[in-house]
Amino acid sequence: QEDGHARVLRRQVEETLRGSRMVAVCQYNSMPDEDVAALRHFLRKHDIHVKFVLNEVVRPVLAQSKYRNLLPLFVCRNILLVSPETRAREMLRVLKGVPQVNLLAACIDDTILSRQGVENFARLPPLEVSQGQTVAALSLLSSQTSSLLQRGPAHLTALLDQHIRRLRDAEGPTEPPPG
Repeated sequence: QEDGHARVLRRQVEETLRGSRMVAVCQYNSMPDEDVAALRHFLRKHDIHVKFVLNEVVRPVLAQSKYRNLLPLFVCRNILLVSPETRAREMLRVLKGVPQVNLLAACIDDTILSRQGVENFARLPPLEVSQGQTVAALSLLSSQTSSLLQRGPAHLTALLDQHIRRLRDAEGPTEPPPG
């Protein structure tokens, strides 16, 4: 029966990991139940879920997944903070006020990051802003190229117009041909 219970727990951990773009491993030190409830509430506001896991359950799952490099972190009481989105900034903001939960590392979009790496990731602008900046830079380059390509013909046209005016002025007034 205990084997069946462990299998169910492992399957739940597998499903949790599969459905998450952000998985953070934290060291958990005891805290009052009210504080745990408050932590869960503030994290859930940002679609981040707290998962209390037993090392005996999570280690076999991690050993056979893309998260195997996180295995050395599971030596004491740990919790997982998981989210279907990358909510590093919000997670760090909430954890700042909870000294009993220490972020050890995270896997965000299949990239394992240390605590410092997560902090650096959280400082990055949102993807939409970066995409907008890239589009603006590419648009600027193409408009500059277009401007440079049009400058030569425009300059040539202006020179030819000026040359035609000079030729007309040099000929003087002429009568239209009869006809």
